[in-house]
Amino acid sequence: MARILGTGIDLVEVERMRLALERPLTGPRFMQRVFTSGEVAYCESRGVVRSQSYAARFAAKEAAMKALGTGWSRHAGWRDIEVVRERGQAPTVRLVGKAAAFAKRRGIARLHLSITHTTAFAAAHVIAEGD
Repeated sequence: MARILGTGIDLVEVERMRLALERPLTGPRFMQRVFTSGEVAYCESRGVVRSQSYAARFAAKEAAMKALGTGWSRHAGWRDIEVVRERGQAPTVRLVGKAAAFAKRRGIARLHLSITHTTAFAAAHVIAEGD
């Protein structure tokens, strides 16, 4: 029987994310430190609404860290959590590195992700499930 082992939710202001990404001196470093190349490729393909997609992914990473029970720490880094969206499918969370190892130690087998965004806000909810 599956059990819920954790849950996390996060809300991000889209404008704040846009400003962080477009800051000349720190924007590129922020993007590289937080987002995977796959996430950047997806968000950049979104054109004018790309800030909404970045904000949604940031919220999903925060929500996933909360669901794992760790927050941003030595157990989970930004790039250890990736939001993946296959064509025609709902977005999912993929864990790698130390986040995947931490989830395994906690008995977390699956993460369920729900994300949404408007022009002003992006929100994400993650449920951590164990077997």
